[in-house]
Amino acid sequence: MADEAKAKGNAAFAAGRFEEAVQHFSDAIALAPDNHVLYSNRSAAYASLGRYAEALGDAERTVALKPDWAKGYSRLGAAHLGLGDAPKAVEAYEKGLALEPSNEALKSGLAQARQAASAPRRPVGSGADAVGKMFQGPELWSKVAADPTTRGYLDQPDFVQMLREVQRKPSSLNSYLSDQRMVQVLTLMLGIKFQNQSNGAPEPAAAQSNPPPPKQQPAAKAREPEPEPMEVTEEEEHKERKASAQKEKEAGNAAYKRKDFDIAIQHYTTAMELDDEDISYITNRAAVYLEMGKFDECIKDCDKAVERGRELHADFKIISRALARKGTALAKLAKSSQDYDAAIETFQKALTEHRNPDTLKKLNDAERAKKELEQQEYYDPGIADEEREKGNEFFKQQKYPEAVKHYTEALRRNPKDPRVYSNRAACYTKLGALPEGLKDAEKCIELDPTFSKGYTRKGAIQFFMKEYDKALETYQAGLKHDPKNQELLDGVRRCVEQINKASRGELSEEELKERQNKAMQDPEIQNILTDPIMRQVLTDLQENPRAAQVHLKNPGVMQKIQKLVSSGIVQMK
Repeated sequence: MADEAKAKGNAAFAAGRFEEAVQHFSDAIALAPDNHVLYSNRSAAYASLGRYAEALGDAERTVALKPDWAKGYSRLGAAHLGLGDAPKAVEAYEKGLALEPSNEALKSGLAQARQAASAPRRPVGSGADAVGKMFQGPELWSKVAADPTTRGYLDQPDFVQMLREVQRKPSSLNSYLSDQRMVQVLTLMLGIKFQNQSNGAPEPAAAQSNPPPPKQQPAAKAREPEPEPMEVTEEEEHKERKASAQKEKEAGNAAYKRKDFDIAIQHYTTAMELDDEDISYITNRAAVYLEMGKFDECIKDCDKAVERGRELHADFKIISRALARKGTALAKLAKSSQDYDAAIETFQKALTEHRNPDTLKKLNDAERAKKELEQQEYYDPGIADEEREKGNEFFKQQKYPEAVKHYTEALRRNPKDPRVYSNRAACYTKLGALPEGLKDAEKCIELDPTFSKGYTRKGAIQFFMKEYDKALETYQAGLKHDPKNQELLDGVRRCVEQINKASRGELSEEELKERQNKAMQDPEIQNILTDPIMRQVLTDLQENPRAAQVHLKNPGVMQKIQKLVSSGIVQMK
């Protein structure tokens, strides 16, 4: 019920029906007496009516309920200024700016208060203030609309804005009297009628800024009846505010592209104040804060956008965008692996709203960063050595699964130790997990190409997999770093024996078939057999041995022939 009364008050305020707005806000306060926003809104309505004492009371109540809310001090400053107490107005605006330095309304108010403080004091209600107060109240709009000389001004947005400013602040009338349109409306409100142009009366302005004067009617012509009074409807007011908000957004976008971020924030903030039914203004400001590295402000705006978006049943894509920006800001703030949990959760929520590829990439990046940080936080070479020793003990006892467990923990603590990869490769070999052992052996060689154990582990696994030519290459690569290593030399000997056994045709039919089937699954063997040049070489070996001798002088061709021989595909007799 309080929200409903508040909405009615906002609508009445936007339409210039300030008395009605006060009543609705009072009804809302009766239902929610601790809601600081309601007192702030009623303070604004009182100020628009020139009832600054009541406005001050509500502003003080607003600040008491919410001392960290900048807008409350804006209301307080406006009320003090309306009562003629410029020093207190300055003090209030400065307190508000301390909370929100970029608030344009507070900056503008402070400038006016300081100017008033330096000017001679005048009693409230005197001079232009008293005349300006005639512009307050809803009858202004009906009078302007009813008079044929001023009716057209209501189609001019700049003039409508002037009238609203004078309604809000009567003392501002003087600054607009240089505009002939305002002079014409003033004469209307004062009840002054000018019969013709010759008596020195000011001319009404037309739709342009410097329009031609209206044509004089013949004196003898009868006066036409005036139309019925017309008011600016709430719908028109709503459309105007939305149009103004869009212009502010466009200006903000332009400033953002120029990387003029402070100006962009000002425009987006103004757009938010003009139209709170479009959360894109909030998400745009959040994007600026993100670009500026003001991540906390970005997160606050994103939360506000999501909350308001839910209330308005906004498009899921816009809510997803706000959540994705919040996730990015949280990821930027992350210092530990646990800090990434909030960012990951936020990205996941964004994806449930809308499956965006860019958001999915950000989620994957955050998960990867979390994992890397976890590894860094878990890193401890001392504990890694202890786990490696435990693994060695279990290996000696032939308890290979237990050894693998401790070697794995050692690698989590220190993933850069080649010895652990070598030891775990040996365990996997004992367990018959040859592919896993081969990966560990290759990682061992990658971390330390001079470590002989890596080559012996890899060569042994390849030998067990009956990939004799590959095992031979591995052992020979190890001998380049350790030429006298007996394990490597023995490995070379065993591989040569197996390769020669195949070339001499000494393999059983079952062994030959098994080796051939395995070789045909090897991509390298497949490439050799599909190579047109090698197919010609193989044909020459069978049909033209003399020509084949020429081919065999080519080292590359000879190496490929040797692979085919060791795999049992080709037999030399």
